[in-house]
Amino acid sequence: MNIRIVLVLVSLVLSLVTGIVLSRGGSSGSTAKGKAKGKVVIGFSMDTLKEERWQADKRMFTEKAEALGAEVLVQSANSDDVRQVQDIEALISRNVDVLVIIPHNAEAMATGVEKAHQVGIPVISYDRLIKNADVDLYISFDNYRVGEEQAKALVALLPGGKGKIIRIYGAKTDNNAAQFKEGQDRIILPLVKSGDIQVIHEDWTEGWKPENAKRITQAAIAAHGTSFDGILASNDGTAGGAIQTLTEEGLAGKIPVTGQDAELSACQRIIAGTQAMTIYKPIHVIATAAAGLAVDLARRKPIIARTAVPNGKGDIPTNFLDIQVVTKDNMRDTIIRDNYHPEAEVYKGAAK
Repeated sequence: MNIRIVLVLVSLVLSLVTGIVLSRGGSSGSTAKGKAKGKVVIGFSMDTLKEERWQADKRMFTEKAEALGAEVLVQSANSDDVRQVQDIEALISRNVDVLVIIPHNAEAMATGVEKAHQVGIPVISYDRLIKNADVDLYISFDNYRVGEEQAKALVALLPGGKGKIIRIYGAKTDNNAAQFKEGQDRIILPLVKSGDIQVIHEDWTEGWKPENAKRITQAAIAAHGTSFDGILASNDGTAGGAIQTLTEEGLAGKIPVTGQDAELSACQRIIAGTQAMTIYKPIHVIATAAAGLAVDLARRKPIIARTAVPNGKGDIPTNFLDIQVVTKDNMRDTIIRDNYHPEAEVYKGAAK
């Protein structure tokens, strides 16, 4: 039986479910029956576990799946495309009922989707969209809005909303990085055109690694000096790398730096005043939602998706989740309130 995913468009005016319904035949028309009874086995192929954020995803996803009676088999590719494809093959060989993939490379993992579908295994693209593949479901946060909010926050901190900035993007291989940039562009490019903003240096961060972001910041200062007003960094890791350079230059806390992921170290930097903001994407929300969807897909239950996004192969049923901007002013109302990080750790060494 084909997987059926229903796309429901919700009218904000009528608050009613309206007219279009999209049915997708998942698993490339596979005749797999799904698992009506017995323990569901989920294969979770992760790009990396080196970052704090992904460790939280693994833990919360696994906890929710196990609470639903499923077993989770986790593989981490250490940001290696070849290894991730091998991980997916290994999970398929262990007869998983559904695959959840966080791709290191949005293009390369299309191979993994195809291999899974050949044997009737549905695939969820988790947080990052796999390109050019008939993915069964995509769940993420609104990455364009993430970029917009980062850019808005930085512009608000520039003197008169004007100044010179450095832009540090994510990894070129990550489709999310391109979406963050596009969201930022919606705010920044009109200001560049008007002459209010000057981008003095910009670059992509290979592997999202902080040390590469540090080198980008060093290169910017070597080429342009220290007379700039802000750094638009795409996540907390790249922000951390940039702030290391600012610290070495005696500029930490004087130049606003953006971020994303609400990592503990970033929250501590926000309280200390060396990072201006981060984007809080409640990991428990995406992890628990994805775990529930994975179990439902494995059992071939109908799935409600609220929108669809193109990935080069087709329009992929998608659920976007809400984000929150976090600053020093609302740290307690977001991160602390949700018990995302312990208050004592966030405010460690800082006056409350």
